[in-house]
Amino acid sequence: MKLEIVHQRTGKQILNLFDVHPKSTIADIKKEYFRQKPQCYPSRQQFKTDPKGRPLKDEQLLETLEIKNSKLYFKDLGPQIGWKTVISISHNAKYAVFLIEYAGPFFLYPIFYLRPGLIYGEGAASKPYDLAVQLALIGWTIHYGKRLLETLFIHRFSHATMPIGNLAKNCSYYWGFAAFIAYFVNHPLYTSPKYGTNQIYGAFAGFLLMEYGNLVIHCLLRDLRPPGTKERKIPYSNSNPMSILQNFVSCPNYTYEVGTWFFFSVMTQCLAVVIFMFLGLYQMTVWAIGKHRNYKREFKNYPRRKAILPFII
Repeated sequence: MKLEIVHQRTGKQILNLFDVHPKSTIADIKKEYFRQKPQCYPSRQQFKTDPKGRPLKDEQLLETLEIKNSKLYFKDLGPQIGWKTVISISHNAKYAVFLIEYAGPFFLYPIFYLRPGLIYGEGAASKPYDLAVQLALIGWTIHYGKRLLETLFIHRFSHATMPIGNLAKNCSYYWGFAAFIAYFVNHPLYTSPKYGTNQIYGAFAGFLLMEYGNLVIHCLLRDLRPPGTKERKIPYSNSNPMSILQNFVSCPNYTYEVGTWFFFSVMTQCLAVVIFMFLGLYQMTVWAIGKHRNYKREFKNYPRRKAILPFII
């Protein structure tokens, strides 16, 4: 069969592919496109059967698609970067996206904890540290250390790459808020929470519980997808009590993440953390609603659940 590859936005012909086997996959088409257009490697290619339709998956067979007039619509996603590894020796370069994003806050926060004179003025480091400030450093290190380890050993990404432009945006967000929060929490004039040690220890315990719940869900999601595959299944709770939340919302990992920052804000009683929490809640709600919608579309027997907040959203 013959395929005409046209530009998704303009409809202009890009190239023709001849003698394409009906049992070829979209991944095969991407490889052939890359052979003829070496500047556009497979991970930056996107194909659709309709300009306004859904992107085609790599494993889809041509013979199963409703291709009109033998046309596939192409979109260049732009330079892509990988999720984990840094390989800078070819146009297929992959960068440590999450590692870069999370390593910034992990190493940046302790700098503020040391209260360098350049930031806080001379003698700031000699001022006493409040209990909340000390536990905030421990909690922050646990959170971002956990994220780094999860990226390396737990997460299995459905997409190997992401647009390179997202790296600067994501780093600006995580690194910027790390500095914003760290500056105020570690400030020599920081005021201890209103209700003292009860508030601090209670919130820190809640923080650790949310961190554990988030880890449990990430492990549960990892076990749903065999290594090296893009297989998707309906997630259900397992024997761990912290996974029960999975039966009430589609994205309990986001729920626990929001809970983490809620307790961190209670423990530190810092406005910067509250702002970070609400911005995170908004963004994760958008992601959760999208994932919830995809689950319902893909699985006809998907159970009744909310997206991120039980009984609410």
